[in-house]
Amino acid sequence: MRNAHVAAVVTWVYAAGFGLSTIPVAVYLRQRGKLPTFFGAFEMYGGPWSARVMDATFVVLLMAFMVVCAASAWTGWLLWGGSRLGAILGLALLPVEAVFWIGFALPIPWLLGLARVVLIALAWRSLR
Repeated sequence: MRNAHVAAVVTWVYAAGFGLSTIPVAVYLRQRGKLPTFFGAFEMYGGPWSARVMDATFVVLLMAFMVVCAASAWTGWLLWGGSRLGAILGLALLPVEAVFWIGFALPIPWLLGLARVVLIALAWRSLR
C-alpha cells in the first residue's frame, strides 16, 4: 500500500499545484489582459493555446483544466484507500491531462505523471 499512498500524494501535489493555481491566473488574465509571469522568467500557462485563443476562451480552458485536476485529486483519494478503480481512473485521466500539459506548455506535470504511472504499477498487486 505504500506505493499507492505515495502515488496519491504525488497526485494531490500535482492537482493542488497546477489545478488550484489556474484560479489566480484566470483572474489575473481577466483583470489585466495578459498572463502573469513566474518571477519574470516566463508566462504562467503560456503555451501554444495562449497565443491561439481569445482571453475568454483561455479562461475556460484554465477552468476545464482545474476540473480535470480535481478529478485527478479524487482518484488520488481512491488510491489512498487502496482502490484499483482509483488506479484505473487515474491512468485513464492521464491522456486528458496531457492534452492540457501540451496546450499550456507545462513541463513538470510530465515528470509527475510518469511518477504516478510507475507508482501505480508498483502498487497494483496491493490494490483491491
